[in-house]
Amino acid sequence: MASTPPATGSTPAQSFTEMKSDVEAIGAHCQMPYCHVLDFLPFRCESCKGTFCLDHRSETAHKCPKEGEWARRRAGRDTTTASLPSKPSLYDHDQQCYDKSCKTLINTSRMPANQCSTCNRSYCLKHRMPEDHDCKNVIPAGARQRTTLQQQRDRGLSALAKLKEWAEEKRKMDREKQGKKSGFLGLGSKSSSAAREALAAANELKRTAKGDASVPQDKRVYLHVEASADTTKAKYPTGKFFYNRDWTVGRVLDMAAKSLQVQNVNNRGGGEEEKLRVFHVEGGRLLKFSEKIGEPCQSGNMIVLLRGVGSGEPDLIDL
Repeated sequence: MASTPPATGSTPAQSFTEMKSDVEAIGAHCQMPYCHVLDFLPFRCESCKGTFCLDHRSETAHKCPKEGEWARRRAGRDTTTASLPSKPSLYDHDQQCYDKSCKTLINTSRMPANQCSTCNRSYCLKHRMPEDHDCKNVIPAGARQRTTLQQQRDRGLSALAKLKEWAEEKRKMDREKQGKKSGFLGLGSKSSSAAREALAAANELKRTAKGDASVPQDKRVYLHVEASADTTKAKYPTGKFFYNRDWTVGRVLDMAAKSLQVQNVNNRGGGEEEKLRVFHVEGGRLLKFSEKIGEPCQSGNMIVLLRGVGSGEPDLIDL
């Protein structure tokens, strides 16, 4: 049946669909006070169930009153709340973009992770290229990190070899001086002069050395202590200290590292690459942690703190 044309003077029929809602029906306003920005793809907080914009999506950013609740539920440690749904949420994430200036969450359905083949780190889409995340200055992850530890160990062994060579030359020179001193026994003036110099050096060491005042005078051993510049960073590279002869080398090492302000991670576990060891110059060897400092060392001797020399090889310790 043909349609009847509209009567003359009547309102013409509309040919479009009338909108039932405005543009604010798309998306949602951020619930953060003083923000309320309209976000077309809002984020939902799984802890407080609030809706937030990109800048306030994290629990820290919007000062979530139930901070950490979602994480506890996810880990199964919160038995008082309902379990998480089995389907992955749009807002689940594993990590943040590794670029220090970026706060973008990656490993989400909206932002997949982009792994750099050079540094083995994961980035967002914006920082996926090496030049965008300053790749050359990023410490590589995974197996590449072991290269840095090996370099530290190589530096330690190289420094130990230099110390052994220097210690041997020093002992040789001391023997020559002792021989000359014996030859000058008939020359009282030269012999007494050398004795006075040695006595003056010993008195100067005792006068300037620092240590625990409670250590008895007859138990003190006065030492020159140095931190190897090749393997350690110290605020005070050298110092003069006295210790109790009955203290172990391990205890002396802890005190010396604290005095020179050298980082000491010996008690935290980990590999030998980061541990400190004590090298006795006059003895030409690394000291064991368990032996007493007064057994190998005498007043006036020098000990050096080394890092990365390891303890796996017997010849490094028992020389």
